[in-house]
Amino acid sequence: MPYKKIVSFILFIILLYNCDSRNTEKQALQILPMPSQMESQKGEFILDNSVGITFDESFKVSANFLKEFIEKGSALQLKQNNTIIFIKDDSIADEEGYQLSISPKQIEIRAKTDHGAFYAVQTLRQLLPVSFENQTFSEKSVSIPCVTIKDSPQFKYRGMHLDVGRHFYPVEFIKKYIDALAMLKMNTFHWHLTEDQGWRIEIKKYPKLQEIAAFRDQTLVGSYNKDPQQFDGKRYGGFYTQEEIKDVVAYAQTRHVTIIPEIEMPGHAQAAISAYPELGCTGEQIKVAETWGVFNDIYCSKDETFTFLENVLDEVLELFPSEYIHIGGDEAPKSHWKKCAKCQQRIKDEDLKDEHELQNYFITRIEKYLNSKGRQIIGWDEILEGGLAPNATVMSWRGIDGAVEAAKQHHNVIMTPTSHCYFDYYQSDNTDEPLAIGGFLSLEKVYSFNPIPEELSEEEAKYVLGAQGNLWTEYIPNEKQVEYMVFPRMIAMSEVVWSPTESKNYADFVARLEHFHKRLDALDINYANHLNEVEGESTRKGYELKTFIQNKTIRYTTDGSEPKITSAIYSEAIPINKNLIIKAAVFNAEKQMGSTFTQPIIYHKALGKKISVNVQPSKTYAGSGIQGFINGISGSDTRINDKEWLGFDGVDLEITIDLGEEMDVNSIETRFYQAPWQWIYAPKTMEVTFDKKDINSRAEIPDAVVLHANVKIVINQTTRYIYLKIPNSDLIPKGKPGAGHKPWTFIDEIIVK
Repeated sequence: MPYKKIVSFILFIILLYNCDSRNTEKQALQILPMPSQMESQKGEFILDNSVGITFDESFKVSANFLKEFIEKGSALQLKQNNTIIFIKDDSIADEEGYQLSISPKQIEIRAKTDHGAFYAVQTLRQLLPVSFENQTFSEKSVSIPCVTIKDSPQFKYRGMHLDVGRHFYPVEFIKKYIDALAMLKMNTFHWHLTEDQGWRIEIKKYPKLQEIAAFRDQTLVGSYNKDPQQFDGKRYGGFYTQEEIKDVVAYAQTRHVTIIPEIEMPGHAQAAISAYPELGCTGEQIKVAETWGVFNDIYCSKDETFTFLENVLDEVLELFPSEYIHIGGDEAPKSHWKKCAKCQQRIKDEDLKDEHELQNYFITRIEKYLNSKGRQIIGWDEILEGGLAPNATVMSWRGIDGAVEAAKQHHNVIMTPTSHCYFDYYQSDNTDEPLAIGGFLSLEKVYSFNPIPEELSEEEAKYVLGAQGNLWTEYIPNEKQVEYMVFPRMIAMSEVVWSPTESKNYADFVARLEHFHKRLDALDINYANHLNEVEGESTRKGYELKTFIQNKTIRYTTDGSEPKITSAIYSEAIPINKNLIIKAAVFNAEKQMGSTFTQPIIYHKALGKKISVNVQPSKTYAGSGIQGFINGISGSDTRINDKEWLGFDGVDLEITIDLGEEMDVNSIETRFYQAPWQWIYAPKTMEVTFDKKDINSRAEIPDAVVLHANVKIVINQTTRYIYLKIPNSDLIPKGKPGAGHKPWTFIDEIIVK
């Protein structure tokens, strides 16, 4: 071989080795959430009994956390020397930013504040073996890879919510929940303490809140949608004493987590009114709610109610030092206010337009009181109705419209839309998933969330403080199920709010998450693991399969039989030329790794053809887009937040299907979702016309009590074009959730035969 070629070959091998070495180092540093900047260095730092720690007094929380983590997690004992050193560095711009430098001789943590140093410690923690987490590390030393990290958060508000009103969880679990937030560099715990189904905070001035409001006589069993509903007949409840709350708040401070308490008003007040009926409009004795939903008994707007709430808030403020107090403001039906003489007199006296402006008066009055105590309010986006209180921060949950409106008015906003942030929704299509409230929110969709709405200018975007994940607990009776619902989606949310948008990569995230599972195991966290599952999608190429983790082997069948180690290996889209039942799973060389994915495919004449609509589906319920109407896949039988159901908010819908050429059409069928408690109603009629507009068929859609209304129009036409007209149903009737509003229409696959 000529000399030049030999030299070139040697250089190529060296380059290949170095690249592989760098990639290996990068894989070893699988940090969650991903740091802003990270560069591997040569060498290792040896942590053993010769290592010591020094720190400025201002860093005592973070330094003591690290010392305790190492010493409790192993037999190692840190000395007092500067092998691990904390340095105050005012040149670091962000209050929560840090620099972590690990060399063979020293670990250096630089930060402007203890808060930033604490996050450096959380990063360093992930570079230690997972056995430190459950205190089983038994070696005399441990090697830590050398690295330089410069890091700071993308958003200042990074939160998780927990509803303890529907179900109640002990103090030790609340602390475990806070620990998880801190590990993932989340800085806010939104503690939802009052609900229709239970009051969970001790208020000494009002003992009946503990005696009556904290307990319900029984709890709904199974789905709210069952007819008839069933109950367990068991008294249920509890509350946190003020001493317990002080303990939790102090504990959170050692984790740099701020706790924001939520005291709901004017709605979600049935438990409080059950204890003190005079707080309601009717004055009648009612029970603590035993089922889920939205209830008409809300706080009356009379002065006695404000006296009660101000007294409650006085005790709350003594317990929680947070700048913000969450006052709810959501889902407050106005039916009692409309009939209440005192509320109507209040509207007249305050020169208000209607009950929506009365809600604004209610929220603004509470805001003024809290402002006088040096605090600010947060409320759900309904507080926009009737005008926004002067200094309020809006927590936008019904999509992003509330956030956009508030930010354009120069109010601070926290993003928590149902579409990306509601962790009580199902996270998998598996039939063995625990019962949930409905919906569907995958890990990937959480990770895809961008908290900055595109409708905002650069200046307006500054009012978006951050985002949080919410966990409502109607169907979550114990701590293990709380963990199952929030993990790993909480981890995805932590990267959404911490890491730079441009650095996000879902495949890379999933690889790091798979590695992180070992740490969750050591922490005894009951996470959902769907990484070895298969996903599918109908495309113009056929039906395509994929896994969450790259480079996995998928084996499949198309006849409904279970996949085996000998089944076909998936390599390209499966052609759809007849009805299929696709079953697929991930396999290694020896066995199946995850659950079996099942997808029936309906072959029909409109499959994959052209389709158009007069109005696009809601962004929140866009499924797989309008092509999903004719992709051969029916939506879930039990929930609407999947890829197939398309939701339209209060509009008349017109759909055009272009078959590409004239065909004989014998029938058209579809189905509509029916869930009045979610403002979803099937339309009354569906009309179909063809190329000749004077030929049409009209179907009356039967009333559906629960979930589905099916419609099939039998015809015999030769046509290229099919036109469907689907008028929105009537206004939601009185006495139903959303009364007076136009309902949602949800439509499934349109099957043309």
